[in-house]
Parts: sequence; structure tokens; C-alpha cells
Amino acid sequence: MEDKISIAIRNKNEAKDLEFLLFNLTDRYSDTIDEIIVIDNESTDESEKITEKYGARFETIKNFSYGGSANFAAEKAKGDIVVIFSAHSYPVSPEFFDVIKEKFDANKRLAGVRCLHTPNDYRNYILSIDAEKDPNKSGLIFTGSAFRKSVWQQIPFNDKVPTFEDKDWTKRVLKKGYQIEFAPVVFAYEVRRTKAQSYFRRKNDLLGNYQIWHKEVKMRQAFNSIVGTFLNGSKNLFIDTFYAIKFLFFVLKFKIKKPEKFKY
Repeated sequence: MEDKISIAIRNKNEAKDLEFLLFNLTDRYSDTIDEIIVIDNESTDESEKITEKYGARFETIKNFSYGGSANFAAEKAKGDIVVIFSAHSYPVSPEFFDVIKEKFDANKRLAGVRCLHTPNDYRNYILSIDAEKDPNKSGLIFTGSAFRKSVWQQIPFNDKVPTFEDKDWTKRVLKKGYQIEFAPVVFAYEVRRTKAQSYFRRKNDLLGNYQIWHKEVKMRQAFNSIVGTFLNGSKNLFIDTFYAIKFLFFVLKFKIKKPEKFKY
């Protein structure tokens, strides 16, 4: 197996975001990546047509799970370096894939790299807090992470966990003596969830935290969430209304006086 770079994009009915990601990949990084695969969860929009437009491979997965889709992506990839994106994320740094490849070339015990997209990533990278010390915030995150397929062949992803399949894999490969590092390149993550999707994610996060990190589930958390949501909603409504009215009076005052100092 060659150290080629395969891009795997997980997608479901995100045609607009998918097109932007594919444009970005083919326009800016075509010299450094070897193939693009869209791992599609039975979309009903224009995702397949857009995939074909950019010359990528379209693969449909049924009975989607996060771990199962990561395994599916690894199976379909031809290269040994597999970079996973969600359709609503995209690389930013010009040298994005060059740095990833350099990381893998320099360390044969490297199982995966995590790229940067939040202050948590930046802080842990700058402070040299690696995955051994913090497998949650410095371990893989399956969008904007890369893994070595030859390691995956020995240690597949867990398709039984509802989420955090990336963190679960991080813990298991570290136990086997492999390493996870940061790659100092940046990607953007622009997820927009409905209330129903946020509930689905929150529910899976709770189950994942229990399975992987053994965090106890307490009823008080659910009650506090309801109370907190009500109080924060009321507080935010009051503050937003206060500043909206304050701005209205500022505009009225400005319209009446029209101070000369703002003219050039």
C-alpha cells in the first residue's frame, strides 16, 4: 500500500456545502491529494450529481453509524493516509495535506493526526498537551483528522458506540503503542443543526461519554438543563430587547442631530 492521500467526505443531503468543499479540494489541493470519495448516507438532494461534477467517487452507505461509516471510508480508500471531512467542513491552510503527509512520513508509529479548528485545539497544540495527556481534546476528531489505513486494518473503528468513535479509536491505538499528533494546519467547521438534530447529537454525546469516558448520568443534569434553558432564554430576551431599544433611540437621536463630525 502506497502512502497516497485519500479524502473521505461523510455527507447526507448537504449538496451546497459539499459543492464548496469539493471545489476547494479540486481547485487548491489537486496536486497533493490522490482521490476523493464521498461517503453518502442515502441523500435525496443533488449530492451525487455534484460529486460527479468534480470527478469524485460516490459511495452509498446504508444503516449509517459513525464508526461504521469510518470503517466504510477506510475500506473504500486506496491510499494509506485517509483524511476524513464532514461535508460542512473544509481545509484552509495552503499546505494542509503536505503537512499531514510529512507527519506520517516522519513517524512510522503515527496512527493519526488531528488538525486545528477551535481554541481547544490551538491551546493544546501550543501547550504541547498530546493525546496521551488529553485523549479527548488532543485525540482524533472525525472531521479534519487523518489516520493510517494500515493501522486501521489491525484496529478497526468501533461501530457499536453512538458517537466519539474517533476518541474510542484514539484510546485503543495509544494502548497498542501507536501515537496521535497534532498537524499544525487549520480547517473550518460550519455545522448548522436544527433543534431536532441538536437533540440527537446531545443524546448520542451522553451515551458516548458514558461508554468511553465512564461519565455517570445524573437526573439533576437534565433538570438543570431545563431550568438553565428557561433562565438563559428569559435573560437573553431581556438583554436583547434592552439593546435593541437602546439602538433604536440612538438612531432616532442621530437622525435628528446628524452631527457634522461624522461627515468626511
